[in-house]
Amino acid sequence: MRHQRIVVSHYGGAEALNLIEEDVPEPQAGEVRVKVLAAGVAMPDVMAREGIHPETPRVPYTPGWDLVGAVDSLGAGVSGFKTGQVIAAMPISGAYAEYVCLKKDELVPIPLGLDPAEAVSLVLNYVTAYQMLHHCAKARSGQSILIHGASGGVGTALLQLGGLLGLTMYGTCSTRGAQVVTDLGGIPVDYRRDDLAQEIPRLANQGVDAVFDPFGGAHMWQSRAVLRSGGRVVAYGTTTSLRTDGLGSKRTGRRNALHGIPIFGLYIVGGLLLPGRRRIVPYSIQWLKRLRPALFRHDLSTLLDLLEQRQLKPIVAHRMPLSEARQAHELLGKGGVIGKIVLVPSSPSSR
Repeated sequence: MRHQRIVVSHYGGAEALNLIEEDVPEPQAGEVRVKVLAAGVAMPDVMAREGIHPETPRVPYTPGWDLVGAVDSLGAGVSGFKTGQVIAAMPISGAYAEYVCLKKDELVPIPLGLDPAEAVSLVLNYVTAYQMLHHCAKARSGQSILIHGASGGVGTALLQLGGLLGLTMYGTCSTRGAQVVTDLGGIPVDYRRDDLAQEIPRLANQGVDAVFDPFGGAHMWQSRAVLRSGGRVVAYGTTTSLRTDGLGSKRTGRRNALHGIPIFGLYIVGGLLLPGRRRIVPYSIQWLKRLRPALFRHDLSTLLDLLEQRQLKPIVAHRMPLSEARQAHELLGKGGVIGKIVLVPSSPSSR
């Protein structure tokens, strides 16, 4: 049997994504072959394709952090799963494919009847939001938060989960994203027009209890400035570098997994040393998953239960076939995507 997958042939722009066809992989001992029903498209995919994410694999590789799929075949020694069972996983790479083989410990069973595109939105985006809210910011009812990129995949997840906690929420966004932020219970702040250093303290009295910042660099310092005493900036990315310079300017097209990390660390240390009790706390979903895999499974299962109860409604921005992975990356790279882009691989029989 044949299948298709996407391969990054070199570090660079969306043109580095290539669709290939090959034999379906066979599961090894301890592995499960999964038929992919939905694969998420995320900013870490874009950064890895350009060679500047800490989890960047060596080329050639198949991208894709998160997936929802159906168990297709069991390798030797695998028990606890059955053919056709729907599961979720966060392999970090490999999800842009029709079939993928994963270690059984990677798989998290999901309730029957869920939309795969909505369910895959939980794996990276909502687990990130949930863990940052509960484990990093330790948010509680009555507090206030500021969400940067509030209309994006993680931003809309933070708004929905913050609403369940009873938080007052402010969200930076473009004019286009303002209505979504409002609909999800947030107060939109136009990052192109408003001076955050003045606007947030005005809206939130003495500042907010937590800021969620995916941009990194000097932007973390701006986020720290709008905290009240005892507040925390939860820093979970370095996408400022992606938006401000491309491969044609300062980048070389080579793998640089430490891109932006040293300056990221300096700002975190600075937040600890300076007075004012306003900390910068780093968050990494992949490292927390490696260090505490049971916590990742628990948090994802909690979110899947909330989705089944319809307490969550992930926003799926686009459902695109695997063959349009380049277009998906181009859309995400331009910014302004509201919600999550999802690749929906076709079955071999449909070709």
